[in-house]
Amino acid sequence: MAVPRRSWLVFGFSPEEAAGEPELGPGPRRLESGPEGVRRVWPAWSYVVVETGAGLELRSAGLRRALPGWVEALPSETHLVLRGPAGARAWPRAAALRGELGVAPAWSRDPPPGSLEPRDPLPLLPGGFVIPRPPFFSALPAGLRARRLVLGCEHVLVLGAVGEIFTWGGGRHGQLGHGTLESEPQPRLLEALAGVAMRAVAAGGWHSASVSEAGDLYVWGWNESGQLALPSKALAEEQAQDEAAGTGDTEVTAHREQLAAEDTAFISIQAFPALLDLPQELEVSAVSCGSRHTAALTRDGQLYTWGWGKYGQLGHEDKASSDQPRRVEALVAAGLRVEEVTCGPWATYVCVLEP
Repeated sequence: MAVPRRSWLVFGFSPEEAAGEPELGPGPRRLESGPEGVRRVWPAWSYVVVETGAGLELRSAGLRRALPGWVEALPSETHLVLRGPAGARAWPRAAALRGELGVAPAWSRDPPPGSLEPRDPLPLLPGGFVIPRPPFFSALPAGLRARRLVLGCEHVLVLGAVGEIFTWGGGRHGQLGHGTLESEPQPRLLEALAGVAMRAVAAGGWHSASVSEAGDLYVWGWNESGQLALPSKALAEEQAQDEAAGTGDTEVTAHREQLAAEDTAFISIQAFPALLDLPQELEVSAVSCGSRHTAALTRDGQLYTWGWGKYGQLGHEDKASSDQPRRVEALVAAGLRVEEVTCGPWATYVCVLEP
């Protein structure tokens, strides 16, 4: 009996393929892996770090650089943070792309004496967490036990030891989930979800998501591009413009007036967590957020995406944005079961089982 093979695919803006704004590709593309295969990916906007059987490798617009001795990455458009047995280091993005990791890093942190190989993934480090820009390291309160920490553009989410969620940072788009648009300087318990054990958290540019142990999906924050799968006025107006193209300004104006009258039906900011139902009441196993799009993986291996779709990052072989969860039919048609999903800013990476 043949053993299913794990492969990584990508749709949307793929920095390892294009240096500028890309044309929409024909469906998901396979990440080149060689005989050793791809195990994990850490995408930024203009480059991606992948883990293969041979170690970490940086890829950008045809450029490939081996990163020997490192086991984890946290990339951004300003700096690349790498972690290995000797601790964590950060270099400016330009230096990393030039292969100048032998020079003095912009920041470094050695592991505590006698510490074992870290079990918690980046951005977590012993005693705190790292962000890929100065000042790089921040301590966590002594009583906060974090299982997972994720970073948005301006905010932070922590999954606690018993499935609770703490959020802090910028809150102007409701991305903290506390019911206000205020910032929080310190970790604050997300009281709206207190008592609901969570298994996963995700942070987009200015929105957030979590998955409960029961497989329920919660979303909150900015919904300008439909990234919360809630009714988006911006998308409705965009659709009205497309439908009214060529029919004259009178029809466009009338449709805009109708949208304005129905404004209460739209949600631009969701400051409290909202329970999101997928079609057929499917249970969710994982969620990932891009800059303005979201991808959810169901327990039976299906992928649903929604939000901003300008570069095909939703996987529906078009450039349409959507405020409704849509199953990625190309994966179903190919008989692929999705095992993992990781959103880049303008892309979606999926690990699939191939028959």
